[in-house]
Amino acid sequence: MTLPVWLIVLIVLAVVIITAVLNALWVRHKDISKVAYMMDALEDGELNFRFRDNSRFNRTLNRIRTIFEKQHQAYEQESWTRLIRVLTHEIMNTVSPIASLSDALAKSLDDNGHSSLDLKAGLATIAESSDGLMKFVETYRELTGVARSVRKAVPLEEMVTRVIQLSSELLARNGATCTYDADGADLLLYADAGQLQRVFINLLSNALQAGAKHVCFYGYMEHDEVVLTVSNDGVPIPVSNQEQIFVPFYTTKPDGSGIGLAVARTILRQHDATISLLESNEQRTVFQLRFR
Repeated sequence: MTLPVWLIVLIVLAVVIITAVLNALWVRHKDISKVAYMMDALEDGELNFRFRDNSRFNRTLNRIRTIFEKQHQAYEQESWTRLIRVLTHEIMNTVSPIASLSDALAKSLDDNGHSSLDLKAGLATIAESSDGLMKFVETYRELTGVARSVRKAVPLEEMVTRVIQLSSELLARNGATCTYDADGADLLLYADAGQLQRVFINLLSNALQAGAKHVCFYGYMEHDEVVLTVSNDGVPIPVSNQEQIFVPFYTTKPDGSGIGLAVARTILRQHDATISLLESNEQRTVFQLRFR
């Protein structure tokens, strides 16, 4: 039985349309997978991927990757520049007086080995400056020597409660309080409890040094991430300093080492987590930690 021409044309047309729709859906599925892969790579800081330039969509994704790569390189270069500037400043501040005093002592000696200067006091000053330089080097070693994290499932409330207990004497001495609150069910972190407690203690200590009378740890879930905010009512961080606070050795405190927040960021990166300053004003200062 011969099919009518119109029916054959209709069948062919239906096959063509179905094939085109299926192909479009398949291409869409692949494109969505590419975007998901690219987003995961960008979140992990991995920029060594590239899609084949066989479609406008792929070329667009490659352009986005190139933009992120340039921004990453610029940020990395800026971070190194800041670090080198701070290192140079600290080392020169220590070495210059040593060199100057050593030269003065050497020139003050006569042929008989006597000096018009107080050699004992001068050598004591040199020793003190050298000791300061050694402490600076030890601080740098602490910054770069963060041990690899050993992670396990730990309740967030348990870690923060432990930090509050360990800091009870410090809180009492400063007439301050610290609380923990959470939104929803118990929050679990896959983390090295000891290392994260070090981060939490640093944020708490910084708040107390800023004159805070209340520090609040608050946890919640957002987009499958555990989020922890640490807020305090202390003196705000000056706007001019806010971009520098995570730079190693940068500090506005006379006796500060400038590595607390830098070490905190290093530890959190090992936990696939981030830390950022959300706000700092007369009302409150808030840091946010996000754990994937």
